[in-house]
Amino acid sequence: MKAPLKVACVQAAPVFLDLDATVDKTIMLIEQAAAAGAGLIAFPETWIPGYPWFLWLDAPAWNMPLVHRYHQQSLVLDSAQARRISDAARQYGIYVVLGYSERSRASLYIGQWIINDQGETVGVRRKLKATHVERTLFGEGDGASLRTFETPIGVLGALCCWEHLQPLSKYAMYAQNEQIHVAAWPSFSLYRNATSALGPEVNTAASRIYAAEGQCFVIAPCAIVSPEMIEMLCDNDAKLGLLQAGGGHARIFGPDGSDLAASLGEHEEGLLYATLDPAALTFAKVAADPAGHYSRPDVTRLMFNPNANPCVVDLPGLPVSGEVVELFQPAVALEV
Repeated sequence: MKAPLKVACVQAAPVFLDLDATVDKTIMLIEQAAAAGAGLIAFPETWIPGYPWFLWLDAPAWNMPLVHRYHQQSLVLDSAQARRISDAARQYGIYVVLGYSERSRASLYIGQWIINDQGETVGVRRKLKATHVERTLFGEGDGASLRTFETPIGVLGALCCWEHLQPLSKYAMYAQNEQIHVAAWPSFSLYRNATSALGPEVNTAASRIYAAEGQCFVIAPCAIVSPEMIEMLCDNDAKLGLLQAGGGHARIFGPDGSDLAASLGEHEEGLLYATLDPAALTFAKVAADPAGHYSRPDVTRLMFNPNANPCVVDLPGLPVSGEVVELFQPAVALEV
């Protein structure tokens, strides 16, 4: 990261289960951020077509009609809708980190798509493991989804939601010199009277700790649950007690864990802005770099397999006698 960068962090509600309308809203927010001088905008987890809250509210059989609709409204990369978003990134000259439900063939994945200011794909990733009941809908990523991307604006990385509670996954990112991290969250609206683990205090703290542990900037977009979503999903008092409107807690943190932007009210839609100063990265790393001078690889270290792991591997041919065919590259050892 060579120069200061103004960034925008989304706190808003998608047009729930409406792919085209949410793409329209995405482009509107991209335009708004670019007009304010931002060079990067970050969107919440599964911004398109919205987070599947219904998974947490009732039995899978009750969810089937919504599951079908969710599949149909999820985003296919290189589709007409996806091209509209990348075209907007090029038109407005801004980097976009988009959270979305990726539909690939017949499966869904919790995805993040990084697009540069020329509308080109910098990288795509999938949440390494869907959380709890998310696993009834979404597949998993692999080691190729734990990587950073060197760009002219800095070294970018991204994770979703409770991936920020996975110490080894976080360390794999820290060790790749991540400078700007997008911590995408869906909203803190679920089970608020039952557990702190799903609430804003714990999970906002996870974003802040990520910044301080990794000595990187953290942009933490967070969606809102709209009254329309409550009306669609909560058809009895029990469900109304499980899911509440609001839940927006978007934040931007510096590499020392400090707040860089004033937060919005949990029901308020808008963009948070902050200018990231690369000098702050140096000051933080001098104090503590857990993947560098502050590490002890003679005591603890991480084994990391960064390779894609397809379910089908095409072999070029059978090996001749005495020949060894290596299907996978060896794991990479990261120092701790």
